[in-house]
Amino acid sequence: MMAVWNLITFKEQGGTFGDSCPNRNVTVYFRSGAPPVINPLYTRFPRDTIVPGSFAVTLTWTLPNRTTGAFNVTSPLPGDWFLAAHLPKDEGKISVKGLSEECQYLFQPQLIVQRLIGISVLYPGYFIDQMIPVHNRSALYKVFIPNYISKVKVQLVNCSTKNKSSESCPVVLKIRARAPPVHNSSALDCRECNPCELDTLVPAWEQWYYILVERYLTNCNVYFRIGVQVTDCSKSNLSKDQAQPSSSMNMPQSFGTAMGFSLSETLSMASLPGPSQNANQLHTSEDSIIYLAPTADTNKCWPIRPTLRNELDTFSVHFYVFFGPNISIPPDRAAVFAINLMPVLDSGGVLNMELKLNLSTLKGANVTVFGCLNHGMPLFLRENSSLKCESESVAGFFLSVNASANITKLRIPYPQTGTWYLSLRSLCGTEHGFEACTNITAEVYMRSYLTPCINDCGTYGQCKLLRTNNYLYAACECKAGWEGWGCTDNSEAYSYSFQLLSTLLLCLSNLMFVPPVAIAIRSHYLLEASVYIFTMFFSTFYHACDQPGIVVFCIMEYDVLQFCDFLGSLMSVWVTVIAMARLKSIIKQVLYLLGAMSLSMALQLDRHGLWNLLGPSLFALGIMAVAWTVRTIRRRRCYPTHLEALGVLPLPGHHDCHVCRGPLRLCGDGGELLLHPQHLAHADSRERGLPPATSRQA
Repeated sequence: MMAVWNLITFKEQGGTFGDSCPNRNVTVYFRSGAPPVINPLYTRFPRDTIVPGSFAVTLTWTLPNRTTGAFNVTSPLPGDWFLAAHLPKDEGKISVKGLSEECQYLFQPQLIVQRLIGISVLYPGYFIDQMIPVHNRSALYKVFIPNYISKVKVQLVNCSTKNKSSESCPVVLKIRARAPPVHNSSALDCRECNPCELDTLVPAWEQWYYILVERYLTNCNVYFRIGVQVTDCSKSNLSKDQAQPSSSMNMPQSFGTAMGFSLSETLSMASLPGPSQNANQLHTSEDSIIYLAPTADTNKCWPIRPTLRNELDTFSVHFYVFFGPNISIPPDRAAVFAINLMPVLDSGGVLNMELKLNLSTLKGANVTVFGCLNHGMPLFLRENSSLKCESESVAGFFLSVNASANITKLRIPYPQTGTWYLSLRSLCGTEHGFEACTNITAEVYMRSYLTPCINDCGTYGQCKLLRTNNYLYAACECKAGWEGWGCTDNSEAYSYSFQLLSTLLLCLSNLMFVPPVAIAIRSHYLLEASVYIFTMFFSTFYHACDQPGIVVFCIMEYDVLQFCDFLGSLMSVWVTVIAMARLKSIIKQVLYLLGAMSLSMALQLDRHGLWNLLGPSLFALGIMAVAWTVRTIRRRRCYPTHLEALGVLPLPGHHDCHVCRGPLRLCGDGGELLLHPQHLAHADSRERGLPPATSRQA
């Protein structure tokens, strides 16, 4: 069984092959059951955060515009696999949109799966005769392990070659959960063991276990009898009369089908005889299938308490305990809880676990509550074992609270879906280590919930829901130089004084609009002045709201401020150039109105487009050039001259220029601004229909 990923990456620029694009290596991450938690910038994770592992492959470019790679997984785990790919950190160069074609890197993964069919199925407690022929190297079997199984033992007996018994069995026995065994799976050399028995403690519940019998290189057939023995811990030895009041755990305790199938239910569905009460009896049928009843575990599996699921929003789920959230942990056994995460729907968030010890219930004793959070099956902490949240094949996450540290937290980003188990056990510290407490029932406040991001990304971040190929997940977008999964890494963060200075300088730069506004008002260009005031106002508050840090001030929604700032900037260019064209009043007003409507439409289509600025500017410059050309033709000389160029600007005080003296002339047409007294009189007489005034010689 094998899965092969063919990883293909293309470079594209402007709809064609991007041969001129730089070679940027692509890193691809793989993870089974949930999206990979990646950290390409090597930032610090928040406290109490667990980072799940994943596989990584880096693709280097072998061709100018294409590269390929392969990732092989032997005996992959079943279920969903997630891939994440990213480019190296960008250099941060600023480019104008539309001025040049951007380089795009397209990632196309392909999956090829080779499946195994016809795998023999074993049933717990049943032994069958098997043979590995000489032309085969191995034989593969699978067995389903239901809930409440504390131990799985694979037994291989009556091993022989060529129908002759031998002292040693030339085979290797391997076992693995959920997928066929690989080179690092649990194994046992049967040549050194007689009988050949391979044990698996704390097996995964409701999973298929695959058993591989691989023979050594011999030129003969290998005969053996194989079976699987399980240890059932679903029946507690505590009766209602023996149970203490504090052991009731505040809720009904049962092993119903809500938590899956038990061993007896699994055998009944397979139409096989159920477990016998007498474990010493052997049941032999005509086809040489032997049945041995399962043994009971002296360390019973304690009842598992389910949790209620309350969905508030996307990736926002609270898990409530019956009659909680305060939990009474009895001194004689563990309290186990089950948290069920839905496939795909819950894997894109963060699983949070919080424990708080009630110190008033300890009665001065040195009590420590240990917790173990594990996926797939519970790991029970016992007083006669080492305080580790792990077994031979799996490892969980360890928690503890005591009188000195009564609060603990745990965060798991992108958790695996399925059932998570939390086991809580209270132990008392003595000179010989931790032992079971007597007559002390610790009380713990437990809070378990699912959130989109870690701590809502804190003060310097914003939690965003992202979608890639119809898969929804959450991530933090940090600002002000803060980095990390929770925006808690301040190694490159901006100080408060730097943020305040940057904001003030950017906002106060809009005071440069004050001189143009004053000149326009004094020159009676009131419409142009109103546009400048509009731009100055919204540009100031837009930049105050657009800051990346905590020095932010928003008087309106961000989108409204951005639209008004962009519209005001474009309108300022438009009205200035149209005013310089010196058109008739009615034509100028029509152009102002058409420009405002056209620019509003263009900003709604593409607010950051290059032609939003170049288009109106070039069009207005064209109108101004046409108007100046017409005046040049009418005057039969260049308009404006190097001195007349000042006359096209809204100069202050031009309505009082009749007091001026001297032959300075900026314009020569009667409908234009004239600074010579004779020209003013000539223009006034033409306006009243009177003959022009004659000039007197000095």
